[in-house]
Amino acid sequence: MQPLQLSSGDVTADRRADYARMLGEGGDFAAAAELMEQALELSPCWAAGWFQLGEYRLKANDRDGAATAYRQVMALDPADVFAASLKLAIIGAGEMPQQPPSRYVEALFDEYADRFETSLIEKLDYRVPKLLASMIFAHLGPQRNFSRVVDLGCGTGLMGVELAGNASALEGFDLSSAMLAKAAEKGIYSLLGEADLSCDADSCGLFGERKRARADLVTAADVLMYLGNLSGVFSLARELLAPGGHFAFSVERHAGPQGFALAHSLRYQHSRAYVEGCLGENGFLPMASEETVIRKDGGKPVSGMLFIAARSS
Repeated sequence: MQPLQLSSGDVTADRRADYARMLGEGGDFAAAAELMEQALELSPCWAAGWFQLGEYRLKANDRDGAATAYRQVMALDPADVFAASLKLAIIGAGEMPQQPPSRYVEALFDEYADRFETSLIEKLDYRVPKLLASMIFAHLGPQRNFSRVVDLGCGTGLMGVELAGNASALEGFDLSSAMLAKAAEKGIYSLLGEADLSCDADSCGLFGERKRARADLVTAADVLMYLGNLSGVFSLARELLAPGGHFAFSVERHAGPQGFALAHSLRYQHSRAYVEGCLGENGFLPMASEETVIRKDGGKPVSGMLFIAARSS
């Protein structure tokens, strides 16, 4: 992936953006927005600058102005690496996308890879891999050995570490090449590859010449909150699993009437009814579920759900 153009390429525009940042850090968001407007007069095609203007305007309670800025970001960057479409949905100025922009997710985790484990485990009390592995062995047998495990959205390999001792073969797939490089350092995966879980089964990068129905366990630990509609990834998991195989995953819990919703964190939350309905529609029988705290965000607990489902014959 090409690096993000965080600089405007114009020294004066960048200087004004730096002054705007200092004003923003001091809490004067209206003044920060005014300086960003001046910077963008000098560099009107600077997508990152327009996004930052949207952020300052939003914090200054100018939602209409923020929406205008975010729409300009999308006009300049149709791939939406800054997730302006998600920001528009959050402020009620656009429809909620069924999935986040793939470029946004890729860039987010490429940038996050070097500090991912430190941030999650030491600062956010992240526990999903251990909790999900414990649930797997409690329901499928403590001595269970899997012939092949496919770890979807493997990240740096935290879920893989929990399962490697019980897997004859362990495959990991992720959208971020930087995260895959970190996973490779652990030396536990027999296969690592790039895959976009928001795509359909034939174009996501998980098949190619490899056979379908090759795994007896598929996992997705702390991955599905970066997807809205889960039907595609559930269908993918079914195609990866041999008959009688199992799918273990986590979601952030949504308590509202919708099946799924976009949170202010720009992560998706899913309701129990939606998850169970989607499993059934894609050929899975729910076996077990558990509500738990999956991490902290801003010092507050994030509620989630863990599931194990069996692939029907």
